[in-house]
Amino acid sequence: MTRSRPQSRLAALGGLAVLVTALVPALATQAAAEENLVRNPGVENVDNGAADCWEDVGWGDNRYSAGLSSQAHGGSNALRVSLTERTSGDRKFLQRQNATCAPKVTAGHQYDLSVWYMTTTPNTVVTAFRHDVEKGWQYWTDLATLPVSDTYRAAVVRTPAVPAGTDHIAWGVAIYGPGELVTDDYSTTEVRKDRKKPQPCSAEQGCAQGSWEVASYRAPVRGIHSVLLHTGKVLLIAGSGNDPSAFAAGSFSTTVYDPATHEFTPVDTPEDLFCAGHTQLPDGRVLVMGGNGAYPTEDGSRGYTGLRSSYVFDPKTNAYQRVNNLNDGHWYPSATALGNGDVLSLGGLNERGDGSVTVEHYSHEQGRWLGTGEIRQNWKFWGLYPAMILMQDGRLFYTGSHVFGNGLPGTGASIYDHRSGEVHDVPGLQDKDNRDQSMSVLLPPAQDQRVLTLGGGNIYSNVDANRHTDIIDLKQANPRYEPGPRIPLGHNADGSPQQDHQGKMYISAVLLPDGKVFETGGALHNRADEVFEASMFDPLTNTFTPGMATDPVPRGYHSSAFLLPDGRVMAVGNNPGDGSFDQRLSFYSPPYLFQGPRPRITELASQEWRYGSTQHITVDQQVSRAALIRPAAVTHSSDPNQRYVALPMTVRGNEIDLNVTSNPNLAPPGWYMLFVTNDKGVPSVAKWVHLT
Repeated sequence: MTRSRPQSRLAALGGLAVLVTALVPALATQAAAEENLVRNPGVENVDNGAADCWEDVGWGDNRYSAGLSSQAHGGSNALRVSLTERTSGDRKFLQRQNATCAPKVTAGHQYDLSVWYMTTTPNTVVTAFRHDVEKGWQYWTDLATLPVSDTYRAAVVRTPAVPAGTDHIAWGVAIYGPGELVTDDYSTTEVRKDRKKPQPCSAEQGCAQGSWEVASYRAPVRGIHSVLLHTGKVLLIAGSGNDPSAFAAGSFSTTVYDPATHEFTPVDTPEDLFCAGHTQLPDGRVLVMGGNGAYPTEDGSRGYTGLRSSYVFDPKTNAYQRVNNLNDGHWYPSATALGNGDVLSLGGLNERGDGSVTVEHYSHEQGRWLGTGEIRQNWKFWGLYPAMILMQDGRLFYTGSHVFGNGLPGTGASIYDHRSGEVHDVPGLQDKDNRDQSMSVLLPPAQDQRVLTLGGGNIYSNVDANRHTDIIDLKQANPRYEPGPRIPLGHNADGSPQQDHQGKMYISAVLLPDGKVFETGGALHNRADEVFEASMFDPLTNTFTPGMATDPVPRGYHSSAFLLPDGRVMAVGNNPGDGSFDQRLSFYSPPYLFQGPRPRITELASQEWRYGSTQHITVDQQVSRAALIRPAAVTHSSDPNQRYVALPMTVRGNEIDLNVTSNPNLAPPGWYMLFVTNDKGVPSVAKWVHLT
């Protein structure tokens, strides 16, 4: 039985941490209209001084008292918890974690949790545990931080969709700071779906598979790097575009593409930013680091080399601005946004063409790259485009996804604490030396801290790319990868079905507003044998839905796919071994765009959002979820900053309060797309919000 949560509280880790500033009693009445799944919700059934189906639990080093209180909201009894001293941990009342007392739930469904409470401390949080049919009871998520109130106040929060394999939940209200908490009249009710008969789908194939459209025009540059700007436009960076003759001529290119008008705006490009690193800064500018210093010589005396140069692209001026140099050259470096707005960059090739072992740290506050002596160095080579995903505690998870050849020594994946310099191997990654240009994504929602790694190959051994997927839960005390379902089979360019052993590298994986992951593109071998296959991965069930519509344009090496604010997916690039480059643009409309009218955010109270705040919106129809999605900055099957952050909702008809995480490691500061979706998974067009 899980009775404790051996980790720091919300302010440090976030979970689904929120601050509820306005909780309306009418919501408790609304929740109570459905069947209440809580046994002994008013704490009136008592045996030997203890409430039936309730127990006080907690963890850490603290002094407390807990029991029944006569300060009831309804009836005669309530639950009281008092913390007099605290070094760590919390105390709380939970429903007993057994099949009799814990509310029975259905995977994939959502539930409204309501309680009446009084608290003298702001360190009060609604917290939930879940029972996994295979792994038993485990911590699930924190749902809401409750404001201080010296009189009874109603709190109603909505859970995320219940994870696959979960059959019961238990929840309560915890305090993790000195003070007193009294609670009464609990309720757990299922969020009912719209029971109206769904409208018939207007496009038979699109309903199940989605559909692709290839633009009648081509991009004027080789789209090797794709960055979605908060203006809704797309920055396409080519540099020399993997063309040695363009490099020799000093011909470097960038363009800004507007999907709404189909216009391209050329941008002066100061150096060869081909195979640089890039990520979004908190103010919406794009930080670009490194690039190509030289192509290999014909006699093999020199290979590719990296630049020390760095630039910031400003969408307001459509121009690059020089910042100070990196400490070392970097060609194919990583770029990970941190919770304080800084950026960490690792790996790639240096100015001599060797693997760079220099950690680079960009200070957003100072607007510069820190000097080597200002950074804790561990002098480790991380490979080329190592996929480094920010964890909720501020450490980085190296997923094992990389570019060119074998994986790193050891297990091929690790957790890196850049503050201490410590690196710990993570076990379980399958076939680590054949994960070249696999892709890794932090699965929706980011609060779950689960990472999916898909596919990969090896350009040197040139084996058939694989169909592996691996999934890891980073919340576990000792996380390890577990094998996931294999990538579905597709077909070859001539339409023939693939053989069972065939997989793909150069893969693209895109987080969608309905909480699923669309995987598309790829090739079987090094810059050859493109694979026409696409599928939809559901994080709730850990399953693929195969047979999604495939991009008519082959998408192998130097291709990317990413989400647009209108809910479509845009795909660019393909650079096969003959040196050609496909500059066609493709647009995918997922099945949710064929499922009826789209919800619309009719009012957004503020575009400027703060951590731990409650944000108000108005919609034109009932919606079931809301989320922030970070805009893409993708190249070479790598966008480690891609993330989907769930927003728990307090609903009053078409008026919705959205609860924003208090943990910037879950959602690093910057611009995000705000989507709401209805119960059919149909998303709104995104509104842009600025999180700081």
